[in-house]
Amino acid sequence: MTIDNTLFVGKVLLRFPELDSTNKYAQELLSKSLPIEGTVITTPNQTYGRGQIGSKWESQAHKNISLSAIFYPTFLSPKDQFALNIVSSLAVSDLIRTFSELPVRIKWPNDIYIKDKKTSGILIQNSISGSKIHSSIIGIGINVNQNDFGQHLPFATSLARESHKQYDLDTLIAALCQKLEQYYLALKQGQYDTLKEQYLNQLYRKDELHSFIDANGQLFQGIIRGIGPFGKLMIEHNGSLNYFQIKEVAFADSKR
Repeated sequence: MTIDNTLFVGKVLLRFPELDSTNKYAQELLSKSLPIEGTVITTPNQTYGRGQIGSKWESQAHKNISLSAIFYPTFLSPKDQFALNIVSSLAVSDLIRTFSELPVRIKWPNDIYIKDKKTSGILIQNSISGSKIHSSIIGIGINVNQNDFGQHLPFATSLARESHKQYDLDTLIAALCQKLEQYYLALKQGQYDTLKEQYLNQLYRKDELHSFIDANGQLFQGIIRGIGPFGKLMIEHNGSLNYFQIKEVAFADSKR
């Protein structure tokens, strides 16, 4: 398989029958060499995928997409690295919307939801060198044709489960590479403000009153207003704006 509709993303596509983690393989590749930008690693059977802050990403073999793409966003400073979350989230949400026509939202920082269930997770691992990001691995998992997630994953879903259709994984991978490139180049060309606006327009439960739990287990009601410095989630509570990093806040009505 080769990716024909891109300039550089997926032109080098390393495909394996099985991997424990595409992000881990990408890390090992970067430690030994300097793969060209846009190199993509993918497998139909990822046995130990990772999510945010050590959580696990489970995926049924030959049903879903598991891939990692390597970039060199040296034009970004470390304080602006959340822009890569925006780029990857928009690429995946655009992909799902294009092929399924389902209502898609981005749950901060970069989970993709259909209605109130998660269909995609993104793990970004950056290598910082001085005042610049030297390399970035964007790992993406998308639930595509899997229908059974078990009782321990009550908030998981897939494109097939929601649209009642089956999808060709190779077609989706090719389209995902194209969309990753599209949004990455837009960022590189200085269109951050436009991309951020698109991200905020799709932000899950934005401008709605909901109950949250903070890192201390305290329950509070607030309204998501956007994202602040360093990509922190901005929640209005009792008339003031509060900022949260990953894992510092969660919706109280689920394990989302």
